[in-house]
Order: sequence, then structure tokens, then C-alpha cells
Amino acid sequence: MRFYDRETEIRILQRNWENSASHSLFTVVVGRRRIGKTALLMRTEKEQKMLYLYVSKDNEHVLVNKFQKAAEHVLRLQIYGRLETFAQFFEQMMSYGREHHFTLVFDEFQNFMKVNAAIPSHIQEIWDKYHAETKVNLIACGSIYNMMHRIFDNEDEPLYGRKDCEIKLMPFRISVIKEILRDHNTGYKPEDLLCLYMLTGGVAKYVAQLMDAGATTKDTTLRWATEAGSPFLH
Repeated sequence: MRFYDRETEIRILQRNWENSASHSLFTVVVGRRRIGKTALLMRTEKEQKMLYLYVSKDNEHVLVNKFQKAAEHVLRLQIYGRLETFAQFFEQMMSYGREHHFTLVFDEFQNFMKVNAAIPSHIQEIWDKYHAETKVNLIACGSIYNMMHRIFDNEDEPLYGRKDCEIKLMPFRISVIKEILRDHNTGYKPEDLLCLYMLTGGVAKYVAQLMDAGATTKDTTLRWATEAGSPFLH
């Protein structure tokens, strides 16, 4: 399925990219799993120099090693020696941003709390030190809203007051679901639309799975969603 909607969010991301050319900006993107956060960020990747990093629940040393290899591959940034901590890695990225304008994405940002609960404090300290004199378009993307809210909006947390922009990604509106269904089934009936919406709730991943499977009517949608192996049964 092709990319739909998100025009407002794309404009915000493009604006932040342009503005971060003069000083670093910190954007927070939140939304439930499978809502399309990563697809949205990748939509703007071609226009930017982007280092996308997924925050897995590895130990800090393993995670930093993955990040270091990705930075060397994508940014052609030569880091001499093996970095041991996230603070060391992040400082290297911010220092690189003195001369280079780039986007740095941490996806599933809330997982840092499981890797090392002190990482938000390290980010705050390094961000405060460098952001005014660097050109880093920093994006923290997360799918567990209550944790992201606590990290960035709780006055007792180190990253409180650091975000410059927040994007809350919502499910597709009915008008968008109509457009999607029309593109895949020009003669769809109201019952087809109702079934698609009731089953997916407008969540992009689920809508895409059904459209890619050719499930565009009430009967084919229900059949595909309930047959053995369907992701809707897990």
C-alpha cells in the first residue's frame, strides 16, 4: 500500500529540518505501535542526512556498539576506538553536528530507561552543552505514551522542557480510510468501510495488511482476518 495522509506531520518535520540548519532542535514523536511513526520518518529521509537508530533492550555496551557501527556506515563518521557508554556516543554525535547538519532519530526512545535509567540525564547534560552551537535535528520517537510523557513532561525528569516540538500521531481519519478503500475497491459499499474501520481502528499497519492482501470487502476482510495465520488472531 502506498503512503497516505500525514501532510501536516510531514510539513512539521520538513520545517524542523530546515530550522535545525542554524541551531539544533529536539522533536518528540509519539503514537501507539503500528500507527506509522517509522514510516512517517522514513518519508522524509531522502530530503535529509538521517541516522536512524532503533533502541533495543540490549545492555548499554552492546547497544552503543551497534550505534557506533551505524554512524560510521551512514554518516561516514570515523570514531577512533570503541565507545563504552551512550554518553560517549551522544557527545560524539553532537560534536559532529558542529560542522554537519543531520537528523538523528532514536526510535522506541523509552527503551533507554531499561538500558540505563541515567541516559536521559546524560542526554540533558550533553544537549544543554551543545545544542546552541550545533546543527542536529534530534528526534525521539516512542510508542508507550505514559513513559514518553513522564520522560519529557514531568518536572522532576531531566529532559523536562527540552523538547522544541511534539507530534502525536493518530489513527487514520474516516476520510482517509475512504480514500484508501476507494483506491483499492472503487465500488466499495458502506458495509465494507464499516468493517474495515471496526477491525483496524484506522491503525496504518492493519489497514495496509488488509489492502495488500486484497481484502477490500466485508466478506474478504472478515475471512482474511479470521483465517489461520492471520496477525489479527495473535
